[in-house]
Amino acid sequence: MKKTAILERKLLSQDSLHIYEVYHDTVECLTAALDARDQYTRGHSSRVADMVVLMAQGFKLTAAELETIHIAAHLHDIGKIAIPDAILFKTGLLTAEERTVIEQHPVIGSKILCSSRHLHDVAMLVLHHHERWDGRGYPAKLQGTAIPLGSRIIAICDAIEAMLSDRPYRKALTTEQCREQLLAGRDGQFDAMLVGIALDIFFSGLQA
Repeated sequence: MKKTAILERKLLSQDSLHIYEVYHDTVECLTAALDARDQYTRGHSSRVADMVVLMAQGFKLTAAELETIHIAAHLHDIGKIAIPDAILFKTGLLTAEERTVIEQHPVIGSKILCSSRHLHDVAMLVLHHHERWDGRGYPAKLQGTAIPLGSRIIAICDAIEAMLSDRPYRKALTTEQCREQLLAGRDGQFDAMLVGIALDIFFSGLQA
């Protein structure tokens, strides 16, 4: 995890800086634990976190708010530690029962993070990173701006990184296919405003 050239640490007090350094060390340990469990997606969370910072910097956020989103992006999949191997590494389509199990990973991740009183804000973003703009996501079926901004940003970056990567159940999509999926997901899966920002940042070389 990058210790931050990305963020303007000078805006933080020395005490806050020390706390966030501790957070980073904790995040690195937790991310390493997840990578050890699921080597196929090794580096996924770090790539998502880098993308999230690029998007979030365009908003009027404090250094602490940006750092919270950054940490949450690194830990968004930490709940998958508790998902059985037979489901997590399945190469075929999941059954309805298996999908119900894997859809618990944001809840599990949030509970893990809530064991630290300093990570409650991070836990909230992790809990809601699979909500959908149209209210058809999980676990709480939040809709629109009721979904925390950080969760909405993580959701779109998570989707882009996943689409552009090989997975056990499919090959990576092309950049054009990924772009088409994002456009199709506006005001359904994703916040249309964030789709526009993501296209400008990550797909600016493609024609509109």
